[in-house]
Amino acid sequence: MSARRAHRPAVMGHRGMVASAHPLASAAGLEMLWRGGNAVDAAIAIAATLNVVEPFMSGIGGDGLLLLTMAGRRSVLDFMGKTPQHARPGDCAVEELQRGPKSSLVPGNFGGWWEALRAHGRLSPAEVFGPAIRYAEEGFPLTHRGAEFVAEHCPRLGPDAAGVFCPNGKPPAAGTRLSHPALAKTLRQLVERGSDLLYRGELGERLYRAVQAAGGWLTADDLDGFSPTWTEPIGIQFGTVEVFSVPPPAAGMQLLETLAILEGCGLRELGHNSAESLHLLIETVKLTMADRIAFQSLPEPPVQGILSPGYASAQRARIDPTRAAVCGGERYDPNPPAGAVLSGDPYGYQREHTTHFSVVDGDGNAASITQTLGSPFGSGFVAGDTGILMNNLLQWNDLDPRSPNVLAPSRKVETRMAPLQAFREGRLILALGTPGSYGIPQTSAQMFLNMLVYGMDIQEAIEAPRVRVYTDRTVDMEARIPAAVRVALAARGHAIRVLPDWSWVVGGGQGVSVDPGTGTLSGGADPRRDGYV
Repeated sequence: MSARRAHRPAVMGHRGMVASAHPLASAAGLEMLWRGGNAVDAAIAIAATLNVVEPFMSGIGGDGLLLLTMAGRRSVLDFMGKTPQHARPGDCAVEELQRGPKSSLVPGNFGGWWEALRAHGRLSPAEVFGPAIRYAEEGFPLTHRGAEFVAEHCPRLGPDAAGVFCPNGKPPAAGTRLSHPALAKTLRQLVERGSDLLYRGELGERLYRAVQAAGGWLTADDLDGFSPTWTEPIGIQFGTVEVFSVPPPAAGMQLLETLAILEGCGLRELGHNSAESLHLLIETVKLTMADRIAFQSLPEPPVQGILSPGYASAQRARIDPTRAAVCGGERYDPNPPAGAVLSGDPYGYQREHTTHFSVVDGDGNAASITQTLGSPFGSGFVAGDTGILMNNLLQWNDLDPRSPNVLAPSRKVETRMAPLQAFREGRLILALGTPGSYGIPQTSAQMFLNMLVYGMDIQEAIEAPRVRVYTDRTVDMEARIPAAVRVALAARGHAIRVLPDWSWVVGGGQGVSVDPGTGTLSGGADPRRDGYV
């Protein structure tokens, strides 16, 4: 694929590379590398800055995951909060889990940022959080896409949040300088006093009291019980490459199972985004989506079985190459469409395990973080005078007691986040990820295949047109995929919905690749959003 078919060229360098969903956040990460910081310093500076300049996607009130390679060792930092201890299916309506003060998990992002810096950072918290505080105090210009997001989602904001993001009662225009003094004050206090101020101190008290006063569940015990957790990634072999992602209850398992099945499908010979290759991708997603729904939320999911070569082969054999199967949907449904694809049986193979940004520093350390508020602007609820916009991640819980992901007190919940890193002969070659809710494992798989199977560079792989699979036989498809391909897929039974040429519905990927021969770093960022390298 020629570089001329990319909207922009890949950015190249040797001493460090950052790719995030906003140019000011990428600049903040680069500033940390200039100051002598490492990949973790840069990643946390990006995370905090996105809280200010991309407030509809992530922030202190959200949750996330870090996939980290540091000095050759791979690890995962899980900073997903649990459900509140008073959360009960009988005490809420579905609508209350969609928005408002009852819809929030315990916020884990700041605890995760602080722990990552404690364990691996080189710079002081004042340096790392400096850009975020500066933009919150002095203001930043709202981008064109940012203005579109704010305008679209202003109606879901509570009065306090609307006062911050829709001043004067109407959505701000692109170029408007927005500031957030209350958030700036909170960030300054956290930098001075650390995460205990939020999880065991007076800031946390102000936060949970504001949530409770508005009818939410959050308590002091919920905050006090939060702790980010270091764990191990899960992985597969894909040809000559080792691919790693995050373990359940995150969606790394679905992403890796998708790649394991598709590895044996001869995609290169079928051609990129041909009707034949897209059919196999879509049918594979249906299988792995069913497995995610059935197994990902279990206390002990059968990871080894699902990621084994034998199970991948068995799943591959279930695909009809000429006809679209019926998909059961993106989440648990007690009444799925007739004939819907069911989960496989991985237990016999057990013997064989919102925004995204990627940073690679000059020492080869790689930090990949996916973090979220849930929906755009999360719950739409700002907790009192803290300036913290709360998440609505409880929306991903089900109220049906038959669901593996049913709402229950103080438990980890299923999440779609799935940052990815790949290695050849032990050397990092790729750090990649995307936002996109249930579409995250689908989008990441497509970007990975674009590089590793179809030979694209990182920017081309991110920009190439994508698809997303839904319930029954419905597939969203960007219009840049040729009409003849769409017609051929429809003949196989797929119900194609055509998206614009560039649609944020299919994610917003950011990534860094490494040439193992020269050490050259190449960065790619998604023009579907405000991504910049």
